[in-house]
Amino acid sequence: MVSQEQRRRQLAREKFLRQQQRRTEARRKARLRNSVIASVLGVVVIGSVALYTTGVLKDDGDKKENASAHVTPSATPTSKAPDPCRKPAAGSVEKLSWKKEPAMSIDTSAKYTLKLATTCGDIGIALKTSAAPHTVNSFDFLAGKGYFDHTKCHRLTTQGIYVLQCGDPQGTGMGGPGYTLPDENLKDKSLKNNTYPAGTVAMANTGQKHTGGSQFFLVYKDSQLPPSYTPFGMIDAAGMKVLNKIAAAGESTGAGDGAPNATVVIDKATVTKS
Repeated sequence: MVSQEQRRRQLAREKFLRQQQRRTEARRKARLRNSVIASVLGVVVIGSVALYTTGVLKDDGDKKENASAHVTPSATPTSKAPDPCRKPAAGSVEKLSWKKEPAMSIDTSAKYTLKLATTCGDIGIALKTSAAPHTVNSFDFLAGKGYFDHTKCHRLTTQGIYVLQCGDPQGTGMGGPGYTLPDENLKDKSLKNNTYPAGTVAMANTGQKHTGGSQFFLVYKDSQLPPSYTPFGMIDAAGMKVLNKIAAAGESTGAGDGAPNATVVIDKATVTKS
């Protein structure tokens, strides 16, 4: 017999996956619309027209979902908790896009760490290089290009699943680097009983296979999700304190899924080989 709590979690997961499907459809329509616009401009305007498109994610994961249009639940906003974070560093998001995944350049036998210097504090992440080489190689490439710098973490979920989602330069859930990554490490030994444990960092996606881009989610409390989102890192103890501080401030809708009340901006992302 399914308990009320189990049913609530099941509904939350189903809602999460439906959102990813809606994001996929929104991206498809956007690409079609942009193609039509580009064709019209090509007839009217003399010269070249640069059309920038982005590959997307999720949920992520992310979705997450790994992976997408961010759907905010309709609910009466509650009063915001105090913002525990400082103002972002000076600078703006770079508009960068590539047509294909970067060539493999990392040493898959070496250890790599990702440091997110955020407005709320530093989050250190030990990367699972050998288990998720394409993902780690992509993060090394993107961080080196300054892709994540000055970007907002745009989504916080506080019911059913417990994650902070980041990595979208647009801050809407629809941004990406222009290429997609293969799913990796979906049989990681840490993923037991369809649960992503607290401290996990995983790729968001569109809900379809091999659709990860740049968006990722950080798990601050054990979250039940199907093993469809590439787990590629683990957050250190200091980073978990920062993440829990962000989660404690809540999200903007009062419905458990919205923009974080905390001003979470990645001032600088750095990947280091050790």
